[in-house]
Order: sequence, then C-alpha cells, then structure tokens
Amino acid sequence: MRVETDSGVATLWLSRPDRLNALTFEEYAALVAWFRAPPAGVRAVVLTGEGRAFCSGGDVEDIIGQLFSRDMEGLLAFTRMTVDLVRAMRSCRAPIIAAVNGVAAGAGAIIAMASDLRVASPRGRVAFLFNKVGLCGADMGAAHLLPRIVGLGRASEMLLLGDTVDAESALRAGLFNRVVPEDTLLDEARAMAARIAAGPAFANGMTKEALNRELDVSLDTALEMEAQAQAICMAHPDFRAAYEAWKAKKV
Repeated sequence: MRVETDSGVATLWLSRPDRLNALTFEEYAALVAWFRAPPAGVRAVVLTGEGRAFCSGGDVEDIIGQLFSRDMEGLLAFTRMTVDLVRAMRSCRAPIIAAVNGVAAGAGAIIAMASDLRVASPRGRVAFLFNKVGLCGADMGAAHLLPRIVGLGRASEMLLLGDTVDAESALRAGLFNRVVPEDTLLDEARAMAARIAAGPAFANGMTKEALNRELDVSLDTALEMEAQAQAICMAHPDFRAAYEAWKAKKV
C-alpha cells in the first residue's frame, strides 16, 4: 500500500502490480488500520491500484492456499478479518472514491463496492466471482450493500452468476458513477475528491453516517435521525461560516 496526501485528499494505491494488487494478510491489516485512523486533515480518499488492475482479490498463494489448513475457528477468524475492512471503510468519516483502473475481482469488487463513489476507466470491470470458486456470493457485506446500489435483481445476477461486468454495464447498473478516459481516470477521481475536501468536512461526515445508518430504518425513524443530524450541523461553526460567506457575497 502506498499513500500520498495533498490538500486534504489522500490517494491510496494498492501496490502489488506484479500480482494484480492481490491482497495479503498484511495488506488487509494495513488497509483496516489506515481507514480506522486516517491521518489528520484527510477529508476525502481516492483508492486505486498500481499497474493494470484495481485488485484481483485475495492472493492465491498467500491467503487462499493457507485456508485449507485451518479449522472452522481459524476460517472464521479469517472471514471476520476480511469484513473488518468493510467496517473500517464504511465508518471512515472521509468519503472514499474508488478509481477502478482495471479488474476488481472477489475482494477487489467488494472494496470498490464499499467505497462511497466509483469512477472507472473503460478497462474497469468487476466480478463478484465467489460462487465460481465454491464460496457464498454473499461475502464481506455484498448481499447487504450491493442490492442498495444496483437493486435486488441486478445484485442477485452479479452474485449468483459471478460474471465479469464491464465498465459500461456497471455504469448502466449504477455500480459505477462515471466512466472516463483511462488517461484522465486518476485526475477525474482526484478532482471529485477535491470538491468533497473543499466542502464542509463535518457535514460530509454526517451525510456519510446518515447514508450508513438509514439503510435499514423506517421513514419515520429516518426523518427523526435527519432532524437531529441537521440540528447538530446547524450548531457547528461551519454552518455560521458558510452563512457569513454568503452574506459577504451579497454585499
């Protein structure tokens, strides 16, 4: 993993290009630790991969091969470790933009899905291929988050068939927010992140929290939660600063 920070935007590269950025136990741990406690001043994150892939999932040699020697307790320890990454990403107050520069397969597809926004190049593609290797398609929160992004029917197709979804199909399904030329992908993702970073960090964090919390509540509960969230934001200095800036422009 490699990180570069500029003007409140952290760009985080998965950096094993020779292995299509496949995840190791160490990579999982590093990502969880980073998203749980991003550096002070980080207001938005761009997550991408080095080389020609975004992330090909768990490393076949470093992770997959080792699982066959584990008992059920050991297997559960591994799967709970993987879901910790999704928890860390969703609880990170800074919005995360996945810049999908190539294949995002298995856990790589999950990382893209768990991000707040997804920008891809025409080479970007996703594959929730768990069932193709004899595993449950509902991995690392996929059965919870994916239907809320693309709808139940499309999510069922992606998780049950495990087919690779190309960039244009992912865009039409709503999984990708934008598809942009390959040579501008990182610039486009960073520009989007910069817009977020230039905005009110406290309010953006509250917005992300609301999107997470309101996935499974009634409308009445959601309305009360948003009333409370908005009142909290109104008491924050950012709200006064935005109002004073607006008044100054009117003079």
